[in-house]
Amino acid sequence: MTRPADLHRFARAERWVHWLAAVLVSSCIITAAVLYNGSLAVLVGNRRIVEIVHVYSGFALPVPILLGLASRAYRADLSRLNRFTRADWLWLRSKTRRLAGTAVGKFNAGQKLNAALSAGSIFVLLGTGTIMFFPDWTRLAWRTGATLMHDWFALAFGILVVGHLMYALRDREAMRGMLTGDVSKTWAAREHELWAVQQDSAEESS
Repeated sequence: MTRPADLHRFARAERWVHWLAAVLVSSCIITAAVLYNGSLAVLVGNRRIVEIVHVYSGFALPVPILLGLASRAYRADLSRLNRFTRADWLWLRSKTRRLAGTAVGKFNAGQKLNAALSAGSIFVLLGTGTIMFFPDWTRLAWRTGATLMHDWFALAFGILVVGHLMYALRDREAMRGMLTGDVSKTWAAREHELWAVQQDSAEESS
């Protein structure tokens, strides 16, 4: 239940999508590290099982993302993430953005870029992974290129995920929003002022 001093930020469906995707991404990253690191592979022992977990975690990753489309709140937030506003460009150029120097909506430009880069990386990794998993479907040149792209995109995506996690762990209120769905009005006004104003107006009119 949302407390009077809180604003509701994420619906249950959105939080489920986020955490299911997080589990699958973590599985992909951990198994990839084992597959590429000989010493880790020796510790695990059964490389074939690690390969199976990696492949099926990767193929399963789009499932919660697509199932989330059944939620109206999820679709609304996807629309927000896909739209850059003037405030977002100002946020990117502002040296004081981490000090709330620029008012932004529900998502700031950094979060929008993270979502776009994550979605693009998942798309590329899924496509290249499919080519690698079904070698008879394509020519050798395609498989070689797919393997190279898969390796580099996996590394870049891993760095992106680590960065996202570091920012999330530094902001307890943002983490609470993804765990419970609610955030304090004080935090919302400081970090996402335009969204906080919209939510307050909606509460007053209802």
